[in-house]
Amino acid sequence: MNMEARIARLRALLAEKVVDAVLVTKEENVHYFSGFRGDSTALLVTPEQLILVTDSRYTEQAAAEAPAYEIVEQRDGLYKKIAEVAMDCGIIALAFEGGVLSYDSYTKMQGLLGEISFDTSLNLDPLRQVKDADEIALIRRACKIADEGFAHILSYIQPGMTEMEVAAELEHHMRTLGSERPAFQTIIASGVRGSLPHGVASDKMIVRGELVTMDFGAVCAGYHSDITRTICVGRADARQREVYDAVLTAQQCALAAIRPNVTGVEVDRVARDSLAEHNLNQYFGHGLGHSLGLEIHEEPRLSKAGETLLQPNMLITDEPGVYIPGWGGIRIEDTVLITTDGAEPLTHAPKEFIEICI
Repeated sequence: MNMEARIARLRALLAEKVVDAVLVTKEENVHYFSGFRGDSTALLVTPEQLILVTDSRYTEQAAAEAPAYEIVEQRDGLYKKIAEVAMDCGIIALAFEGGVLSYDSYTKMQGLLGEISFDTSLNLDPLRQVKDADEIALIRRACKIADEGFAHILSYIQPGMTEMEVAAELEHHMRTLGSERPAFQTIIASGVRGSLPHGVASDKMIVRGELVTMDFGAVCAGYHSDITRTICVGRADARQREVYDAVLTAQQCALAAIRPNVTGVEVDRVARDSLAEHNLNQYFGHGLGHSLGLEIHEEPRLSKAGETLLQPNMLITDEPGVYIPGWGGIRIEDTVLITTDGAEPLTHAPKEFIEICI
């Protein structure tokens, strides 16, 4: 990872906002700007100094993972030590992550900092939107694990299993392939539960002839993948095939529209217009997609509010769905890399309609 470039962008933000330093407390941003992967830790970044404050559980790990930083051990409270270090550094104005720091933590820090100004809130997440080569390689690896997990589950799933059994097998298999953990709580939604866009695996038994929506992902070195496939366990009926084809067409139309210098609003509209041709757009309530990386849901978004212009080396998901109460649902999703002239799906599991006939 190009840590120097990341820190340079962070320091440029300090100069733009006219502050002496920033306190980084969000775990994903601590990881991104230092390399350290752990909790109960904060970074203090100035134009000249890089300081990581943690406790005795992590000092050895931090020294190994964040070699650019001076490691400071706290024994009497993280915020107390941060305030002491800030005073020692001669900081006059300290910025913070306003979307992360709780009100109680903010007021505590204010009291500890004394005369140091602590009133500039920064959002550091946009600095992570465009991925570097190392990040993309890790997301590719996480996508490959998810693809292989899906291939495995096709040979495992059958009528009579519960959704939780399928989720457990899928998560275990991805672990054996190198995933650190599930990217999020695995969604296995069968039959009428398919109308729940986030229908996490339950004790419901899968019945022959039901659609099963599986939304899952892997994590490699902190980086996430996200994929959804919907299959039929048994023979599908005409309506199931008809809705599946409509969702797949919408997903492919949206993929063709993803490229640099278009907004998330524009791409989202393509999928909705496609579903409208089949009178299904009223059953598609959520946004078309989101970015991902160190978090499973990041900005920018493909949605009615997604005004950010897409750029090369951003990651985005393309995931239209149809959710009909009392009938079920279908969603198809890929993790997509925005290239210089279009888009490249990083998930490659088959999308033709699959029937598991046992």
